Amino acid sequence: MEDTREPHWLDEEQQQTWIALVGVMIRLPGALDAQLRGDAGISHFEYQVLSGLSMAPERTLRMSRLAAFTEGSLSRLSQVVAKLEKRDYVRRTPDPADGRYTLATLTDAGWDKVVATAPGHVAEVRRLVFDPLTKAQQRQLRDIGQRIMGAVDPGGRCPGDHTR
Repeated sequence: MEDTREPHWLDEEQQQTWIALVGVMIRLPGALDAQLRGDAGISHFEYQVLSGLSMAPERTLRMSRLAAFTEGSLSRLSQVVAKLEKRDYVRRTPDPADGRYTLATLTDAGWDKVVATAPGHVAEVRRLVFDPLTKAQQRQLRDIGQRIMGAVDPGGRCPGDHTR
């Protein structure tokens, strides 16, 4: 049976909001990537991998958990981790608790890279995201982001939650 109902279109204000959000989703990752490539010689995704490991207990995560943290596929993560291994930033080993899994561990060189890279990255995040907003708008942005993520992935957790 064919649905003949008229689509529930966005009103003008909703359309402007949607266009603004799409612009942020498209342009912000590129701006962060450009800063990291220019200042540190790594991509935003590579930084997310290093950063995620730097915050994990013993600087180690299963590759599946690291993929969830970075919002990347296991195949993409595997390629990036192989690249980071060549630079001695990450080491992969079988999980001694369950050999079916692979652990990624941030090396001392990787830790040094995160420590050296973080200040510039944080400054760029602050400049692009937080400085243009009031404290109240920052809280609203957090709440809006959490609500949208709840609709996108109702059972999911925040990407920064290492308990997955």
